[in-house]
Amino acid sequence: MMSLLSDTYRRHRWRLFAGLIALLSVDFLQLTIPRIIKHAVDGLESNSTNDSQLLYLGSLIILIGLLVVVLRFIWRYLIIGFSRLLERDIRNRIFSHILKMDGPFFEKRTTGDLMAHSSNDLSAVQMACGMGMVAAIDALVMLVAAIGFMLAIHPLLTFLALLPMPLLAVSTTVLSSRLHKRFSAVQSQFSLLTEFSRSTLVSIGLIKSYTMEKFQTGHFDKLGKKYVKSNLRVAMIQGLISPIATLVGSLGMLVVLFFGGKLVIEGQITLGDFVAFIVYLYMLIWPVMAIGWVANLVQRGATSLGRIYELVSSSAQVKNPESGPTPDASQPIFSLKKLTFHYPSGTFPALKEVSLEFGPGIHGITGRTGSGKSTLCKLLTRLYPTEDGQLFFAGHDANHFPLSQIRSQIGYISQEPILYSTTIAENISLGRPEASMEEIRKAARDGAIHKDILSFEKGYQTLIGERGVKLSGGQRQRLALARALLCNRQLLLIDDGLSAVDVETEQELFDGLKHYFKDKTVIIISNRTKLLSMTDRIIVLAEGQVENIGNHEQLLIENRLYRSMYEKQMRHPTDQESRVT
Repeated sequence: MMSLLSDTYRRHRWRLFAGLIALLSVDFLQLTIPRIIKHAVDGLESNSTNDSQLLYLGSLIILIGLLVVVLRFIWRYLIIGFSRLLERDIRNRIFSHILKMDGPFFEKRTTGDLMAHSSNDLSAVQMACGMGMVAAIDALVMLVAAIGFMLAIHPLLTFLALLPMPLLAVSTTVLSSRLHKRFSAVQSQFSLLTEFSRSTLVSIGLIKSYTMEKFQTGHFDKLGKKYVKSNLRVAMIQGLISPIATLVGSLGMLVVLFFGGKLVIEGQITLGDFVAFIVYLYMLIWPVMAIGWVANLVQRGATSLGRIYELVSSSAQVKNPESGPTPDASQPIFSLKKLTFHYPSGTFPALKEVSLEFGPGIHGITGRTGSGKSTLCKLLTRLYPTEDGQLFFAGHDANHFPLSQIRSQIGYISQEPILYSTTIAENISLGRPEASMEEIRKAARDGAIHKDILSFEKGYQTLIGERGVKLSGGQRQRLALARALLCNRQLLLIDDGLSAVDVETEQELFDGLKHYFKDKTVIIISNRTKLLSMTDRIIVLAEGQVENIGNHEQLLIENRLYRSMYEKQMRHPTDQESRVT
């Protein structure tokens, strides 16, 4: 778990060292002030101090105060700044790790949970490694040094003043153990709250169309109340730690006033010693109180660091070797040999002994809902693991290739394209940020979206809003197609990504595909028989198995499902998509 911190600590060790020197210098300077006050008080008591000496001692205290201000700024800049650098490094590691993970990982974790790791959890770690570390070191130094000066004044009085301290140690230990459990519950509740908020914002259109605003508000309120209740349970523990620490410090002060006053009257210590002793005891109140506060920060930080470590130490199930064999260009880009696949949470196989080859040409895949079409897409894009000897890429086992080598050859379009709240041009050039505007426009023309783009006031510089909210469903899909065409990769995989495109545009898009992907491979998953009829071959899946393979005319004769789809769409030619049940 500490490996998350060690690299950043090592790289910034000199920054930390300088910050700690400044911090210790502040403590040393503060500890000298009571000694100056002692000399002043003893001088006043014995009438041996004149105005110039008092002015000198006062000026010395002011000078020390100014030095404390400067050094305190330095250690805050260096040490608190370090904690922000640590926060940045861990956040980058979390983000980088999430991007490397596969489908099974995202099945187990919600987006809200992942967001909580990068917000609440990371903030707790930053506080523990920033102010928590400072407070711990500062408290330890002040505690040891102040007690040392107190012992030098009067050992017995010091012993009596510190008698209440075991009470603080015991109470802090008991309360901290409970704080750890309660803070874990707070973080889990925050994850649920974040995920619900995210899912609500993403599906805001659906919620409004079903008039679920009141229901969602009520559910959000319930989650909020649970989150507040969990925080109040933490606050109960936090609210006990500081008062107990203050009580211990106050009891020590009471002992000093009583027994120390008697020692002054008896002449065993001077009045200056008594005043200095009280100042040192007053300085002990902060370290004593800091014990509880630091314990709180450390418990929070340790809990959150453990959650983050669990996240970044998880491993992907999809194999990702550093290097792979040289692809054989004469082989089909993908081959499946008796491939069987189960989802981690599934009872029955999603695909059963599927054997297929995808070489140059346009391939259509169709089938009922749940027949394994989208599962096949996920396996080809290497989002889920496959056993050795079942999935082959360009003549070699796909498990022997780095994921980046395979995915760099694939262009992918889903039914619900992912678009970003940037300009149209930036969305099209996502896979090729260096592409020129002429190349972007050409891809848009072949994707049959160019005219639509020009209809906007700002054309290609139009901001399309969150998830492309300014565009229709068909425009979003054609924009995603233009993005894939611009990348011009070896394989284009369209997972029902043309379902919202009108029939008149289909032929135009198909001509664009033939132009861009000549001698390359295109896989189109669809239930629209008109689109499928233009492909070189059609694969019909049923219950995770290959039921038939052939062209449009063959399947009309040989496959009952395909024939029923065709007949239904002929009876309802205005349907944009066949609903196979």
